[in-house]
Amino acid sequence: MMTPILSIIIPCYKTEATVEETLQSVLEQKFESWEALIINDGSPDNIESIALKWTDKDERFKYYKKENGGLGSARNYGIERALGEYILPLDSDNKIRPLFVTDAIQIFDRNAEIGVVYGDAMQFGAVNELWEVGDFDIIKMLHHNYIDACCLLRKSIFEELGLYDQKIPYQGHEDWEFWLRIMKSKFQFYYLKKIVFDYRVTDDSMIRSFSREMLFENEQYIKKKHCDLYQKFYSKLYYKYEALCKETSRSFLFRLERKLRKL
Repeated sequence: MMTPILSIIIPCYKTEATVEETLQSVLEQKFESWEALIINDGSPDNIESIALKWTDKDERFKYYKKENGGLGSARNYGIERALGEYILPLDSDNKIRPLFVTDAIQIFDRNAEIGVVYGDAMQFGAVNELWEVGDFDIIKMLHHNYIDACCLLRKSIFEELGLYDQKIPYQGHEDWEFWLRIMKSKFQFYYLKKIVFDYRVTDDSMIRSFSREMLFENEQYIKKKHCDLYQKFYSKLYYKYEALCKETSRSFLFRLERKLRKL
């Protein structure tokens, strides 16, 4: 088997009911030079027998088992063993669209500065609607994570910036912290304006189970770690705010003057 161009990292924990749909979507994609690393993150269900069935079906599927360490840990475990030039993190309840990888690699080939290619998603399950992500927005990303981990990334990003941060108080925001790291690097984000994957929404998803306290702790950790980034853009936002206030004040006075003239 030749060295694959793409490594798809699929962490698995209690997802025996959905993982086969995920693996089927990998098999049905149009891009062929790939490996899919199925990472059993200490799952207590039937993941192993399902995974081994797929490794028998296609040698591009590879199976690994480790002690439970959470989503970031499982992704890092896979990335460390990945052979591809590109990395695609894929949760074991989501599905990639057939042309996503092909389209993304064409973009990488045209521009060496692009480090991340992402796109829209179709939500299904508890919610059925289009998730239109939109162009990359630094201010929006500083406020909250609006880009899912299911993107195509150059592996060299992880080699230069490190893996996902496993020290975040609660698992679930590793990708947000990683996007902020990339924002401070030479790499750029590219928005592929089309549906690139299907995102399963459930009532008991990891993020939906977050309490306000958990979210606050994660935000404090991330913002403290990247305080330089927040300070840099706070000044820019303040000057924009100040200019807007002046413009609003002038507009208000103009309208008031017109009303007074009519009296």
